[in-house]
Amino acid sequence: MIHFVQTLISGLSLGSIYALIALGYTMVYGIAKMLNFAHGDIIMVGAYAVIVVVFQLAMPAYIAILVSILVCAVLGVTIERLAYKPLRQSPPLTVLITAIGVSYLLQNVALLVFGSEQKAFPQIFSFPAVNIGQVSIDGITLATLIVTAVIMVLLTLFINNTKLGKAMRAVSEDKEAAGLMGISTNRTITITFAIGSALAAIASIFYGATYVYIKPTTGSMPGIKAFTAAVFGGIGSIPGAMLGGILLGVIEQLSKTYVSTLWSDAIVFGVLVIVLVVKPTGLLGKQI
Repeated sequence: MIHFVQTLISGLSLGSIYALIALGYTMVYGIAKMLNFAHGDIIMVGAYAVIVVVFQLAMPAYIAILVSILVCAVLGVTIERLAYKPLRQSPPLTVLITAIGVSYLLQNVALLVFGSEQKAFPQIFSFPAVNIGQVSIDGITLATLIVTAVIMVLLTLFINNTKLGKAMRAVSEDKEAAGLMGISTNRTITITFAIGSALAAIASIFYGATYVYIKPTTGSMPGIKAFTAAVFGGIGSIPGAMLGGILLGVIEQLSKTYVSTLWSDAIVFGVLVIVLVVKPTGLLGKQI
């Protein structure tokens, strides 16, 4: 029983990372209706920004966090302006292929700049483990869950209760009608990318704190898993992104422990297929 509970906690640790990444994915898709497959690589850039600021510039951890958020936000806006904005009226497949191209571009630039070897992520904060009986909960796991939950609540309040949030919802519903009502569609989508990319920077900090080593392809698989989590929970739904991430992490960890490490990904994606067959919009998604 204790082993099972510890496995669930490991699944929560993994799922909280997926959930944090999925929030950025679902933010961009929910507003701009674009699948930004470069999101995982923005996380990689954010992690390298922290490494450079702490190890090469010898600056404090809080400066590194702020720089990482700023770098990712600016990168997200730049990508949107240069790669996605010219394709606003293009078919979704064109945008998707462009996003994959941007992803590979970021990976190869990182490979040229930092090389293929893994870089150690600095220990910018530490949290004590919490022991409940014979069960131990890692401090980073609790911190990631708390931060993800807080971000989910703040994003929901922001979108539902602020003027800019209402503009984002209007753009999500109908870009042309929103423009006729005086809303700047381009500005709203740009801000959405900035927020989504800033969330990627926060995700990079907790990912680095959990997994320690960073390389140019670091964001690829977590990005794909987080996208899967967003679809699982209902892409476009902020609570759905968190729920999908947590469930995905738990299912993956249970599969690795009780079935096989080799089969874990197949089981995760198999569950996703079953959920989408039963409920095509995801667990908390709404029918458009």
